Amino acid sequence: MTKTTEKESVLIQDMRKLSGKTILLSGATGMIGKSMIDLVMQYNHTHTNEEPVSIIALSRNGQNAEKRLAAYWNEKFFRYVACDVNQPLPECGHADYIIHAASNTHPLQYSQDSIGTIASNVIGTKNLLDYAVTHEAERFCFLSSVEIYGENRGDVERFQEDYLGYLNCNTLRAGYPESKRVGEALCNAYGQTHGLNFVIPRLSRVYGPTMLSSDSKAIAQFIKKAAAGEDIILKSAGTQLYSYTYVSDAAAAVLTVLLRGENGEAYNVSDPESEVTLRQITQWLAEDNDVKVTFEVPDVTEQAGYTTATKALLDTEKISVLGWQPQIHMREGLRKTVQGLREER
Repeated sequence: MTKTTEKESVLIQDMRKLSGKTILLSGATGMIGKSMIDLVMQYNHTHTNEEPVSIIALSRNGQNAEKRLAAYWNEKFFRYVACDVNQPLPECGHADYIIHAASNTHPLQYSQDSIGTIASNVIGTKNLLDYAVTHEAERFCFLSSVEIYGENRGDVERFQEDYLGYLNCNTLRAGYPESKRVGEALCNAYGQTHGLNFVIPRLSRVYGPTMLSSDSKAIAQFIKKAAAGEDIILKSAGTQLYSYTYVSDAAAAVLTVLLRGENGEAYNVSDPESEVTLRQITQWLAEDNDVKVTFEVPDVTEQAGYTTATKALLDTEKISVLGWQPQIHMREGLRKTVQGLREER
């Protein structure tokens, strides 16, 4: 058995635990939500001797969802419900597992929809937690973020799950990380009050071919420019050093935490081999796509959504104990993403 097959078998073992189960997934049309649906439906298609996994997909815009999830729209074990999780949820039926992946996740959303950013991480989380309690879900999974750690105080190389750095809450930009922190606290409150079983994957910066065209994160802008054969615009010195995860690896990690994680625990999700600066990302994309890198000063709206963190690396020892290991590292992931975007054109 090859090393890759061994890694893949861990995921297949976990997927078998889901046979005959139902997952309710918010943020179904988002980058990670879409990838998770792809993962589950691919399992259904390739393991026809197993009882299928059912998906109840939630998002706000039904027309967008029908386009983005067209491949599964008429499948027996896929069901879509248009709803805003910031409102009390409609009756969607029983769900064994609930995964809350609906959230504003990029700078323009933070600055242009600051209230919605907070609401989905707090009100939306509460509404889904209420649904989990009233429908006796086996487990609730809240997708959190590296952003909850704040800025590195300079005392660690990588953030472990118990780290807490500086975060100025009296800013527009703080709406995202602070509301993610509140979302985690809500999970704990429901665990204590209602005995709800929950886990929290804390995701690093995620990229991949399922990213939305509206994504305004720096890496997304770089990739879209490279895919279009246009020069890449770098709006800083590019020295920010972050952890990244390819989207299919992130989706697999969420399922690993969902099915193997300990009740009440948070787990960092990141690829240790994908810790790079923004400058390095632009250089790789430029080299691989025969374009140049230029510099431009960001406008006020863009700056309002930018993080001030200059170094944010995640310690992944805790999730590695569960058996998860990333498969696709940064340069290969960038190539796959560019190729995927070109194929969609």
